[in-house]
Amino acid sequence: MIDFHNHVLPGADDGAKDMAMAINMLKTASSQGITDVVNTIHFQHPKMEGKNVDYLYIQSEINKLQEVIDKESIAIKIHMGSEVFYLPNLTEIKSDPLNVFGHGKYMLIEFQTYQLPPGYDEELYRLLMSGTTPIIAHPERYKPIQNDINIVEKLINSGCLMQIDAGSLLGQFGKDCKKSVETMLQRNMVHFMGSDSHNDGKRNFCLESAAKMSEELIGDMTTLLIYDNPQKLLIGEKIEPFEIIDIKDNTSFINKMFNWKS
Repeated sequence: MIDFHNHVLPGADDGAKDMAMAINMLKTASSQGITDVVNTIHFQHPKMEGKNVDYLYIQSEINKLQEVIDKESIAIKIHMGSEVFYLPNLTEIKSDPLNVFGHGKYMLIEFQTYQLPPGYDEELYRLLMSGTTPIIAHPERYKPIQNDINIVEKLINSGCLMQIDAGSLLGQFGKDCKKSVETMLQRNMVHFMGSDSHNDGKRNFCLESAAKMSEELIGDMTTLLIYDNPQKLLIGEKIEPFEIIDIKDNTSFINKMFNWKS
């Protein structure tokens, strides 16, 4: 499995506090069958004031972590990236290689929990037209989307992709979040799943458990979310969104699932 979205780099943001915690987290990841971890350091988030988010510095810290886990015989490859906090400057910051994946083809973007800012959809469209596909980080955790799942459908139809948190499916962020993420999975509105791990406690790697729950909802399509699509992202291949399903039509949903598995 490939864990796309986590904060395992020690001391870099609000994730792993030190190297010992990062190692514990990665041991857990390895025990779950995770072979690749895409560290997504927070970028231009208010919580990052005073933190060093220079590309070369983060790359050097990734290399240090990789050297340590190699010596610990933890069979995981660490990849570099960021989780960009939304500001209306996305096309301006895409030139920083820290902020994009797959040779500039993708950017992971997060929003405030309780509101989506005016004009955000227009800025996402400009980013898309510039050649970089927006990936929305944990949309199921945003209150406007919990209240109106059609926002996700509109974003996907405009060209965006969606990344859910494994913890959302496990109920770690409340019942509204869990309900939203289950609906998104059943309607083919999910393209990536990541742990969004921050520590070796309650916010640790949990991809294995979430993948099993996802399989109960969407079957073998789960593999696309935790391996195929993340792999395409890392090498810059095009990722096609799935056809969105109206789950009110249960027969249509069952038939689509059966045909995909066949």
